[in-house]
Amino acid sequence: MAGYLDRDVEGSRNSAAVIVDGRVATRYDKHSLPTYRVFDEARYFAPGSRLSIVTVNGVRLGLVVCEDIWQPGGSVAAYASAGVDLLLCLNASPFEQGKDTIRHSVVQRRATEIGTPIAYVNAVGGQDELVFDGGSLVLGPDGSTWGRSPQFVEHLLIVDVDAPTDPVADSPAVAGWTIDRVALPDVAISGWQRTEPSLAQPLGVEDQVWGALVTGLRDYVHKNGFRSVTLGLSGGIDSAVVATIAVDALGADAVYAVSMPSEFSSEHSRIDAEDLAARTGIHFRTEPISQLVAGFVDQLHLTGVAEENVQARCRGIVLMALSSTFGHLVLATGNKSELAVGYSTIYGDAVGGFAPIKDVPKTLVWGLARWRNESAIDRGDVPPIPESSIDKPPSAELRPGQLDTDSLPGYDTLDAILFRYVDHDQGVADIVAAGFDASVVADVVRKVDMAEHKRRQFPIGTKVTSRAFGRDRRMPITVGRGAYEPPM
Repeated sequence: MAGYLDRDVEGSRNSAAVIVDGRVATRYDKHSLPTYRVFDEARYFAPGSRLSIVTVNGVRLGLVVCEDIWQPGGSVAAYASAGVDLLLCLNASPFEQGKDTIRHSVVQRRATEIGTPIAYVNAVGGQDELVFDGGSLVLGPDGSTWGRSPQFVEHLLIVDVDAPTDPVADSPAVAGWTIDRVALPDVAISGWQRTEPSLAQPLGVEDQVWGALVTGLRDYVHKNGFRSVTLGLSGGIDSAVVATIAVDALGADAVYAVSMPSEFSSEHSRIDAEDLAARTGIHFRTEPISQLVAGFVDQLHLTGVAEENVQARCRGIVLMALSSTFGHLVLATGNKSELAVGYSTIYGDAVGGFAPIKDVPKTLVWGLARWRNESAIDRGDVPPIPESSIDKPPSAELRPGQLDTDSLPGYDTLDAILFRYVDHDQGVADIVAAGFDASVVADVVRKVDMAEHKRRQFPIGTKVTSRAFGRDRRMPITVGRGAYEPPM
């Protein structure tokens, strides 16, 4: 079986084909076309209305594609009426936190509804901001798990399924559907022995997110023809985590880190950057930006925020110059919390071709750093991230004594508000009713709404939460800046 794009008189189709001896024996056109969040299929495809039932050695197999199994009724229920012994579902189901559990529950529900085993085959790999995490399943008619593949790796899953002793009789017709029945030549089987199927256990939260981030970066780099990446290594937690993801995805020799200190950069930040480079074995160089900054400040007479931002933009110039010279892909190191409230500099720390942690809230960035270090210790390896990068208060270091909390609430509070507003569409009144300070909530919501123009210009990055910025959350840039009031 193979998924492919087809076209007929009614339009384009999202299809699956059964291929035998180099020829297409039958095809199935996806019926349920998702058009929500990251999906836009109804804009491109026409829905199918044909059931494809393939009989092999007397066993009747029905074909469905991805969203068909997520929706009650539809082609899945139609197959149950038509009479099948096993349902095969081809999928490119993208990862997000908790998706593996939800996916298993959905397939389990469908299997018990129709009383038929289901083989749910999921893709593995990255495609732009989406990552497909595998975790293919075979479930019995009672919802029990007969086989399960590991996540984030290609895997051959073999499950022996007994033919039904009392199969449902074929139905000659199902209202609203055309039935295409194809009998394939019987296959002689010799020397067969029943095998114990793989039952891979689901990964933990941090393990899943890290696997998605590594897979997303690795495939984006390789599939787009890059051989190496570069990033600004500040000594802070965000760039430390991005550098470590890059090492796990590409190997240390493909990662080029640049320390770009200014007069406001602390000594401990420089030391932490060097320490991480030494621990991981990545390429490391130091390019001070003080003279570059001074040139802009003196010529343009910059002060205040403009002087702060020119530091970030000088760092962006350095990274893009190195990219143009050596062909590196520049990695932006901003996280979801900063991106949400616009705590970044356009054409500064926002430059790059890929942003690995753009959908990772700051509190989870810390959690991933601790988890990655603990995992290294458990394996007997050197923890890649210096403890001081994890423990010190976050700062952009664009002015003396600057801390993130000068401009933002604490990240525990900020991420909790963002989770409700961005991920779950709660309004100000609902968030305040949950116990948050009204003025803080209003300020955070205002910042989120006003920062859409920055997010539109940020590089793409791997989706790991239920609502990522971009295709997942499409909002206008123009919201009336003159007399803005946060939505209640």
